[in-house]
This record gives sequence, structure tokens and C-alpha cells, in this order.
Amino acid sequence: MTLQDIKLLNAFNAWASNRIFDAVGTMPVEAVMRDMKSSHVSIHGTLLHLVAAERTWLGRWTGTKDVPQLTAAEAPTPADLKRLWEKTGYDMARFLGAMTDRKLQESFTMTTSTGQTFTHAYGQAIQHVVDHSSYHRGQVITLMRQQGHTPPTTGMIAFFRETSKLK
Repeated sequence: MTLQDIKLLNAFNAWASNRIFDAVGTMPVEAVMRDMKSSHVSIHGTLLHLVAAERTWLGRWTGTKDVPQLTAAEAPTPADLKRLWEKTGYDMARFLGAMTDRKLQESFTMTTSTGQTFTHAYGQAIQHVVDHSSYHRGQVITLMRQQGHTPPTTGMIAFFRETSKLK
């Protein structure tokens, strides 16, 4: 996978997450915070996990040790969480702006919060982040539907159609 491919994946990831955050921003705060008995409790909790994971991986790639785990206290409202997502997206774009095709193939070693150590290629880890975020956006879409809200389309083909110059 080339750096151009990775940047396209990141653009898709940002586009899809922005659509989710925009849709969630139109919902009543109570609905976003409602305990839905899901893996991350609520829409807010699921999005908090998504943003926290992206921040954690960025810290691993940049060598920032001990990236503090994001807590609900740091983003008590959907608007606060969206601001953290926007900053994370900016930081991700800045990181990828300094990336090269050669560096993408290189590996880095990281330690998980449980103390396990792994070595990954940057390109594979970045693809994982997009996959992880897609999975959790799907959960948010389900939670929105369960509450009677209409979620946005976040599929990659919709991204290509919306951003294509060949319309």
C-alpha cells in the first residue's frame, strides 16, 4: 500500500466520522448519552472510544509515551467530543503529511495498556485504525436506528461518489 492509498483511507475515515459527528450533533443530548446496553454503553461512549483509540495510535506512531486515556470528563457533551475529534483529525493529517512511502513500510514497536508488546508496520497499523473506526461507526449507526434516528451514509463507495471529480 502506498502513502497515496493511506492518505485516501484517512480522508475516507475523516469524512465518515465527520458525517457521524454531524448527525449525532442534531440529536437530543439525552439520546446521545442514553445507556443502550451496548459495548461502550451509549452513542457518546462509542464515539469517545473511537476518538480515544485514534489518539492512542497516534501517540504510538509519534513516540509520545503515556498518551492519557480519554475520559468522559474531558468530553462531557457531544460538542466537546466533536472538538476533540477535530483536533485528533488535524493531528492525524499532520502526521501523515510527514510520512513517506518508505516510512510507511517501516515498523514500530508499541506496548499496550495491558503490557503486551507488538511490532507492526506503520501502513498496517494505519489501516487498522480506519477499520476500527469503521466498526464503531457501524455501532453508532445501529444505536441511532434503535432510537428512531436516521443515520448518515458512511460507506466508502458513498465517499468516492461524493468526492469524485468524475461525477
